[in-house]
Amino acid sequence: MRQEGAVYPFMIKAKTVNDGHRWHNRVGWPLIAWGLFAAVPVCVAQDLSRPSEETAIPVAGSSGPTGTATAGWRYGAYLDIGGIVNFNVPENDLWRSRTTASRHNQAAPNMVLAYVRKDSTEASRWGMELGVQGGYDSVDFAFLLGEKKVDGADVLRHLHRANASYLAPVGNGLTVTAGLFNSLMGYESLYAKDNPNYTRSWIADNTPYMMFGVNAAYPVNDRLTVTAFVINRYYHLAYTVAQPSYGGKWSYALTPRLTAMQTLYWGPDQTDASLEFWRLYGNHILEWKGDEVTVAASYDVGTENMADQPGSPRAFVMGGNLMVKWHVTGPWSVALRPEFYWDRNGRWTGAEQFVKAITSTIEYKLPYRWTNTMLRVEHRYDESTGVGGGFFRRGEISPGVFGLAPSQHLLVFGLLCVFDSP
Repeated sequence: MRQEGAVYPFMIKAKTVNDGHRWHNRVGWPLIAWGLFAAVPVCVAQDLSRPSEETAIPVAGSSGPTGTATAGWRYGAYLDIGGIVNFNVPENDLWRSRTTASRHNQAAPNMVLAYVRKDSTEASRWGMELGVQGGYDSVDFAFLLGEKKVDGADVLRHLHRANASYLAPVGNGLTVTAGLFNSLMGYESLYAKDNPNYTRSWIADNTPYMMFGVNAAYPVNDRLTVTAFVINRYYHLAYTVAQPSYGGKWSYALTPRLTAMQTLYWGPDQTDASLEFWRLYGNHILEWKGDEVTVAASYDVGTENMADQPGSPRAFVMGGNLMVKWHVTGPWSVALRPEFYWDRNGRWTGAEQFVKAITSTIEYKLPYRWTNTMLRVEHRYDESTGVGGGFFRRGEISPGVFGLAPSQHLLVFGLLCVFDSP
């Protein structure tokens, strides 16, 4: 049994701390400056007399934060500044094995976003999305840890979405989308504003937040929608082979309040494209939406044979969580998320570990016209066991090699400023 404060060997070079800051040397800081300029009025102009309008928790692949389609053009901006106190006080200020909200003990511009969108409707069948982004959360969201990146990834990661869609007059309406679009896998978004909690779950951080390729969605009836997709790979900016991956999703309204969803993915995500090394991954969601309470359960399981290891052992990953969000009254909401994540071979997180975590969040929302400003305070506890488990702690084993502790407590402060045209 590992004890708090124990030291576990794990080779992390000190230079990786500086590598994480390269984004501001190109277009990251100009994007942040632009986003701050656009978002300052959002943060300071508030009308407390207006009642709070609760934003529905999104389903991945929906056309917007509420999943509704409106005719005409829409545009918006978003600023996310986080302050995360890590009580382990790691020397490198990093959250091990994570790609979002990973900078600790500092004020961090985690996301700046600007976008324009036109939804496809019967009145105007062509649609599009185009957006740019910057910030720490845009650095490594499109790769598994240790994966090789495609050429130009440091620039391409600044694309929020870039796609065109067409609503074909076929039956109940077939929507075809091509380009970089919101992931059809998973419940949580890359953008904290769309989630009940500020920090994302382990499942979310290890499944795609975006996909690059083509998808076709068809509402069979008012309860069942099916979607098929062909994409370049699991993570769209990771380098593997020049062969596509495939998948499908269905969403079924069991009752007016209860919806079941499943997404299946199958494709080559290693340098050897033989079928025996293809990854199979399943994402399953059950969501209940009440007037003031939303409850969602997620369960993921994935597997593949690892071509680059002797004997090609089978990698296996599994995770689950339960999210509960309650609109208490007026601008106040609370959220709770217990979860677990098991990376048996270290294929997804880079470490063989079993993680348990629980996250609790308090939110205060300040709406004004086309804007919403959200203030969040969150506590999170993570515990990692297994031969590769642990989180960075204070102290170095040797220069550039950081010690690990089996658990960590985080106290999170988030300022989320959202502008979205009507």
